[in-house]
Amino acid sequence: MNQSGFNVVLVEPEIPPNTGNIGRLCLATRSTLHLVKPFGFSLDDRQLKRAGLDYWNEIDLRIWDSFAQLQSKQASLTRYFLLTTKSKRAYYDVTFRQDDFLVFGRETKGLPETLLTANVDSCITIPMCGTRSLNLTTAVAIVLFEAVRQQQS
Repeated sequence: MNQSGFNVVLVEPEIPPNTGNIGRLCLATRSTLHLVKPFGFSLDDRQLKRAGLDYWNEIDLRIWDSFAQLQSKQASLTRYFLLTTKSKRAYYDVTFRQDDFLVFGRETKGLPETLLTANVDSCITIPMCGTRSLNLTTAVAIVLFEAVRQQQS
């Protein structure tokens, strides 16, 4: 697999097994995992490490105090795609590029409304019917692997 160069951002993640599984997805796609505080668990949590298996120490992991701090450390032309159920633009209508940031919110509430409002043009969704939302790990996998697929084409 070629270097994908994507960035997965979890803003205020709450459930350790989801974060551990997403870490494994990032490792499998050579993507960087960015975690934005506060977390609903400790990074020493055994459920987190259990879900991440023995790969946790191999994950390219970055920790941020806020989303604003993360953004301030990136190049000015960095592209961010915020995943939300409140958008009509489907993830598969985006042409992803290496170094893009795929931003996901916490499991119970999603991304903060202020962040969505300030970045309306960057909001995308996973179209679905019959349910309000998907498990966070599933959502990350769907979008991340589409971005990787586009780089392979």
